[in-house]
Amino acid sequence: MNGQGRSYSRRDFLRSTAATAPLVLTRRLLGANEDIRVAVIGLGNKGKGHVGVFKDLPGVRVVALCDVDPDRLAAQVKRVDAAFAHTDPRRILERRDVDAVVIAAPDHWHALLAIWACQAGKDVYVEKPVSHNVWEGRKIVEAAAKYGRVVQAGTQYRSDEGLQEAAEYIHEGRLGRVLWGHVLWCERRGSIGKVAPHTPDWLDYDLYCGPAPVEPLRREKLHYDWHWVWSTGTGDLGNSGIHAFDVCRWFAGYRGLPPRVVCTGGRFAVDDAGETPNTQFTVLDYQPAPIYIENRNLPVRKGAKEMDHLRGIREGLILQCEKGYFAGFRGGGWAYDNDGGRIRQFKGDGGGQHAANFIQAVRDRKVERLNAPIQEGHISSVVCHLGNLSYRLGTPAGAKSLRQAVRDFKGAAETIERLQQHLLANEVDLQETPMSLGPWLTIDLTAERIVDAAGVNGVAKADEANRLVRGSYRAPFVVPESV
Repeated sequence: MNGQGRSYSRRDFLRSTAATAPLVLTRRLLGANEDIRVAVIGLGNKGKGHVGVFKDLPGVRVVALCDVDPDRLAAQVKRVDAAFAHTDPRRILERRDVDAVVIAAPDHWHALLAIWACQAGKDVYVEKPVSHNVWEGRKIVEAAAKYGRVVQAGTQYRSDEGLQEAAEYIHEGRLGRVLWGHVLWCERRGSIGKVAPHTPDWLDYDLYCGPAPVEPLRREKLHYDWHWVWSTGTGDLGNSGIHAFDVCRWFAGYRGLPPRVVCTGGRFAVDDAGETPNTQFTVLDYQPAPIYIENRNLPVRKGAKEMDHLRGIREGLILQCEKGYFAGFRGGGWAYDNDGGRIRQFKGDGGGQHAANFIQAVRDRKVERLNAPIQEGHISSVVCHLGNLSYRLGTPAGAKSLRQAVRDFKGAAETIERLQQHLLANEVDLQETPMSLGPWLTIDLTAERIVDAAGVNGVAKADEANRLVRGSYRAPFVVPESV
């Protein structure tokens, strides 16, 4: 049950799937009028949405569905005529009548399924985050290149027409030099409960866990709340914050990772089985303009329904430039001058053409058509993993230590002050339950490894950090070293 387990190689994959139908490892040459045959793997909220979107695209047929939960699977089969259905994704990937797969399973399954799909000669649309740890995301990029596959990340706001116009406006220098970016994701999330350990008996729980350890559940619900457990999810940073961060990085013109990352936060005001923070602040030392990512799941004050905001943004981004700033996200946004006066509106459409963009690239065999190619999805996912990784290596810290850690970033120091006031408004006793402060992680940008992880106490944790960079797997669900 660790990273030393046997890798599930391409030969193993072929052997395991031979029982049903021969596997096609060369792509089907599509004619101009031929339908692209799509399978959807994972049929929760996002997966159900994908079934509806893809089945309604011209020239597309949803021919296969998969979910380990037989009830979810049965519900979606009713929506798609003559679709092959199975609870095991390997039975989907072996089929000759599937050209492309849409992956909307829990985070810990994303990379393995994407790699298997590439090896099986399928094109891939994989939800965000595209990976569950730093290392395996690069393996998807390698697999896409090796097998000549079209792989789109599910960061759909890169297909938003208004945001595309805003990106061009900013890149033309219309607001001047970028000074900093601030991503906000203030979304209310309550307790997921805490119950006696139990194991679901109405599905194949071993298959559900897949690469993750098979451990009893301590939360009430199996579905969705996996987001808040480290073995299967990536918290709200990887679940939601990644969307606005991906756009912020795009606007700022950063194509790679930041050289340093630090994170602070905690899980406050709930006593449940959740492990990921519900209050989190990540500082990305991009040069010359840093980016801050702020996640809040508690309301503006205890007992309230409304959420906090900054410059009117609750779920979105602010990109501050010399001559003004952009603020927005869903539905586009506005360019403002430095006095807050509106300069220009960018009307967005929510990225509704993202699936169509993927299908067009599949049909044309032109990866350059993709609005969110796997390389971009990988980088944005890795940044979220690094923020989480710093947090997981953290220790309790008082206000002085928090300020000291970000003393070179005026905007970060101000945000920490606001966060502390926010927690006090939610009646969190910061003496009894202080915020956790992670080490500054220094990144080897080429190898995508951590070369230093020194905390405020000067203790280096690079070895421990790199164990988390790689993650762990359970045979036979092991991401291969060589794809």
